[in-house]
Amino acid sequence: MDASFPAHQKQTLPEALEVAFGRGADGLLVALVGEAAFAMAPSRDGRHCLVTAWRISRPMAEWKRSDFYGHSGEIADEAAFRVAVLENAEHQRELKMLGRVEVYSRAHTPWGASQGATLYAEGVERHSTAGHGGFRLSAERNRKVHPTLRSKGGWYEEDSEWAIVAITFPHLFTAFERRCAERTIKESWPDAWERIFGTVLAPGESYEKDRRSFTLKHANDWIVISAISSSRCEGFVECVATPGGRRGAGTEERRFLVPSSDYEVGRFGFVIDPTRHQLYGGPSDFIGWQTGRVT
Repeated sequence: MDASFPAHQKQTLPEALEVAFGRGADGLLVALVGEAAFAMAPSRDGRHCLVTAWRISRPMAEWKRSDFYGHSGEIADEAAFRVAVLENAEHQRELKMLGRVEVYSRAHTPWGASQGATLYAEGVERHSTAGHGGFRLSAERNRKVHPTLRSKGGWYEEDSEWAIVAITFPHLFTAFERRCAERTIKESWPDAWERIFGTVLAPGESYEKDRRSFTLKHANDWIVISAISSSRCEGFVECVATPGGRRGAGTEERRFLVPSSDYEVGRFGFVIDPTRHQLYGGPSDFIGWQTGRVT
């Protein structure tokens, strides 16, 4: 057993929220925060992911990987696991202090009939439906949202637009939620972030801004839109590429052979280097190209 991670270790956060760390029956690092259970589970290529569950009735030492069903992303190591667990504990503590109220609701939402709502404050409600959900702001609250992000009807879906509500009314959210909201706005609406906060996002700080830069830089380069390991040229990947990665009727397509060792797709696609990757006109592994074009 790793000496730096005892079989069972407790620590207490303010407001008497107890956090327990330990190891499960199959050797996984595990933790308990209130009724929320966490484990550091092995993933592909030596990586690890944070998995979660709720109200596991058995002692921590008996927990198994099969007890966990939620997935909360990758974590690098044991230290990162500890940070994630303690971050959740702080989040739960702050939630109790915020005093959100669950209320009955059958309101009509853009995602269907509400099955219940959480009242964050007067005029700030989060609705759940059978398939989706999101926030509804009253007209008065909605006027406080920055014009570049404001929804005309006051509805903000839960996948990403919730972050707009969070940065507008930060006092209604936990520190963890505020950090997630900041990251979401930067990634998805960089222009709005820069305008609201008077800053310029650097490369790597915004997915959308980086995507635009990539598209502009490689507008006339050949970017792969389809790829398959070649059965005809061992050690190569057969690629179909178009200028700027564009698709649609009338877009020119060319095939290239790329050494398998070279073919590592980047964040926004693989760019053909015409000095290293040869144009290919031979027999194809793509069904469409066997008849002269990709379908």
